[in-house]
Amino acid sequence: MAAASSPDTAPAAPVAKRDRTHYLYIAVIIAVALGIAVGLAAPDFAVELKPIGTGFVALIKMMISPIIFCTIVLGIGSVRKAAKVGAVGGIALVYFLAMSLVALAIGLVVGNILEPGTGLAVTDAIKDAGHAQVDAEAKDTTEFLLGIIPTTIVSAFTSESVLQTLLVALLAGFALQAMGNAGEPILRGVQHIQRLVFRILAMVMWAAPIGAFGAIAAVTGSAGLDALKSLAVLMLGFYVTCFLFVFIVLGALLRIVAGLNILTFFKYLGREFLLILSTSSSESALPRLIAKMEHLGVSKPVVGITVPTGYSFNLDGTMIYMTMASLFIADAMGTPMSIGEQIPLLLFLLVASKGAAGVTGAGLATLAGGLQSHKPALVDGIGLIVGIDRFMSEARALTNFAGNAVATVLIGTWTKEIDRGRVDQVLAGEIPFDEKTLLDDHDAEPVEVPEQGGEKELAKA
Repeated sequence: MAAASSPDTAPAAPVAKRDRTHYLYIAVIIAVALGIAVGLAAPDFAVELKPIGTGFVALIKMMISPIIFCTIVLGIGSVRKAAKVGAVGGIALVYFLAMSLVALAIGLVVGNILEPGTGLAVTDAIKDAGHAQVDAEAKDTTEFLLGIIPTTIVSAFTSESVLQTLLVALLAGFALQAMGNAGEPILRGVQHIQRLVFRILAMVMWAAPIGAFGAIAAVTGSAGLDALKSLAVLMLGFYVTCFLFVFIVLGALLRIVAGLNILTFFKYLGREFLLILSTSSSESALPRLIAKMEHLGVSKPVVGITVPTGYSFNLDGTMIYMTMASLFIADAMGTPMSIGEQIPLLLFLLVASKGAAGVTGAGLATLAGGLQSHKPALVDGIGLIVGIDRFMSEARALTNFAGNAVATVLIGTWTKEIDRGRVDQVLAGEIPFDEKTLLDDHDAEPVEVPEQGGEKELAKA
């Protein structure tokens, strides 16, 4: 019996699965290197590869709405106290606003010290390129808020608005919560759908090397070395600022509040960072972030509310980008702004940015729309950063993702909705993440969630 049970308790299959996904992400790194090489060697051909990267990101985005819906419905529907969900949302929004202001302040300080735009010339071609960006669809605050309401419940899943899906999922979750035991069969059905969706996502991830190759090749081929050399100060300054924000500000918060080392935490999310780096889109890692935060030990309601909301309201990298880009453009135009002019503009951009998604190019479009509304004279200079915007979007996306990952742990700690024992085990590698299903086996019973509030099902007593 002992001999028979030993192979059963230590099967080789899980090791093989981990090895296969390990090779997948090695292939992504190789694909990124090849993409850069092709972009530099054959720029015209490389630009034609852009649809490959765009297609892969579209495949990932296709999975976002159903994953968010299932996660939130299962999380809220399993909690018996609606006030707990409201507390999570309130704390999250206050934290997001505070961190946005911190990111703006850091960008303001660094931008005023570097003054990277001084001495650049703005030609007519650059002015035309800047005005072309304003044509991108930009929404004011009222339109943004009304846009959260979908035309129909079903249309929330077909639109590209994460917040529309979030709203419908919240309503469905609270409705199931009010139904009590009668809602349990629906919860079980939603969980089966969740497992199906995550399995499809795991299959889609095998296309990551091809998508990474096309995306990086197109970026490198379209920008080239000339744009990088002429605007190196702004680019490097932006990257350094994002680095300092993540490892000093977020790192200190994570250590003080949750007692975690940010390097250990980011090692756990290493594959997600690589995915973002290769696609320039933080949304490409949103579904995996949800799965990994739940696996880490943060409760479903906290993950389901914090992560999707953070992707619209907690854009730390975008805040830093808008600050430094605004100061850069003002200096390049020969009209540097005083502190009294900078602060109102940046507060305006703080509001305007809440409609920006985590997709490539949204930051530039929002900046253009914000400047057009608040300080039209600066729109002429936006063309200066068009060439390197894709390279800056890498840092934007990575910083946004890091901010939302840290926020999930912090809010879980503040609301006591995190299993610290499990967190330590997961980060130590004792409980590996299942790359095949992206879900844990213990999720098979969605209506029994003692770690999310301590209530027991009376029907099972």
